[in-house]
Amino acid sequence: MTLTLRQAALWCAALSLCALLLVPGQVPGLSGEGRLTLGVFVLATAAWIAGPVDDTYVALGAGLALTVTGVISSDALFGTLGDDTVWLLICAFVLAAAVGRTGLAGRAAAFLVSGARSVRQLVHLTTAALIVTAFAVPATSGRAALALPVFLALAKVLGERRRVVVMLALLFPTVILLSAVATLIGAGAHLITVSVLWEATGERIGFTEWLLLGLPLAIACSHLAAEAVLLTTTRRADREGPVRIGADDIQEHSDSPVTGPLSPAEARCALLLSTVVVLWCSEPLHQVPPAVVALIGAVVAASPALGTVRMKDALRTVPWSLLLFMAATMAMGIALADSGAARWLVGGVPLDVPPWVFLAVVTGVSTAAHLVLQSRSARSSVLVPLVVAAAAGAGVNPVTAALASTAAAGFCHTLPASAKPVTLFAGIPDTPTYTPRDLLRLSAVLAPLTALLVLAFALAVWPLLGVPVS
Repeated sequence: MTLTLRQAALWCAALSLCALLLVPGQVPGLSGEGRLTLGVFVLATAAWIAGPVDDTYVALGAGLALTVTGVISSDALFGTLGDDTVWLLICAFVLAAAVGRTGLAGRAAAFLVSGARSVRQLVHLTTAALIVTAFAVPATSGRAALALPVFLALAKVLGERRRVVVMLALLFPTVILLSAVATLIGAGAHLITVSVLWEATGERIGFTEWLLLGLPLAIACSHLAAEAVLLTTTRRADREGPVRIGADDIQEHSDSPVTGPLSPAEARCALLLSTVVVLWCSEPLHQVPPAVVALIGAVVAASPALGTVRMKDALRTVPWSLLLFMAATMAMGIALADSGAARWLVGGVPLDVPPWVFLAVVTGVSTAAHLVLQSRSARSSVLVPLVVAAAAGAGVNPVTAALASTAAAGFCHTLPASAKPVTLFAGIPDTPTYTPRDLLRLSAVLAPLTALLVLAFALAVWPLLGVPVS
């Protein structure tokens, strides 16, 4: 393996810091467990940034090192796999597999998109449809795969308007990534954030609370991004002229009917999904945890009589690597909090600043973090424990700071390799799509807009919804 100059410099800095941590008396105020935790944290971060090893392998190695050295117990390491947020994600993937076996996605796309009569209408109707998918498919890469046939149908219909097709190719991954904040199951990073907050502060954010805070931000951010994509990718001439897209155009790329009466399987699946979402949203009324609701839905979705997918087939769609990554990074978060390493790490940072300045720095750093850490979950694993620890010293509500960091970290559009949905739509054979230059042009506009919008929600909107700034 040949390291680049940047990678070599990073590893030299990481190893030098670890060597300094091993020298007694060189790090005053930090316990032995804290030094071990910080050393493991530094090496894991360096491996995530500049290492060729899989992110999950690195996280598991870090969790194992913390357990073997006695920083955390084996119960703490393995217990993270039993966390209810992990079960929520597993069951959500089973439900998504059941939905995927039916034609509901194609029907929804045909219903929404066929109503467009202009390019701008098409853009915002597509955006609305993609936001809704956050409730049905619990991963941005899965939503991208689900939406790809719809994009191909639109690209075929609009084949003579090349710039419009390129714009749509960029719109799909952009909205998928930015709308993930709508729900707790929208990204694995959200579950890591919830776990860190629970371990550090004892505050638990449920599905309903996240929905109340995240959905308005997802809607505003997605439609703002849709306008940014439209204006930076097309010209006025491209946006003029009518758009005619019918259900037949979507049908050509769907194996199941997109119009007509629902089949029995589609009707059962639609009813089940609607019931699960309603129960998730009404948790304060019935007090049934979201993970239990999801488990009930998953059992019904895979049942022989009422289901649309076999359990073993549904479980094959679960990203077990992501779940192991989440569990291991949750254990790292526990170690950072319990050992005092997180508090020590932010102890030298000047925190005597107004809350809006602190939150502005958090959103700015989190927005730019994708340039260093490509994994969304890894970004939250590194940033959220530090943000929560720093928020307490700055007099800022840790929940507000953690949510702002997680929402801002959802921006990852600068490079084709910054996120899986961006990579997927960047390389579609025989279809016009965007170039790295298109991504850079969009990022120059969208990055500051996203950061400012997240900051505005943290300072002005979330306090109205019960989450104060301080």
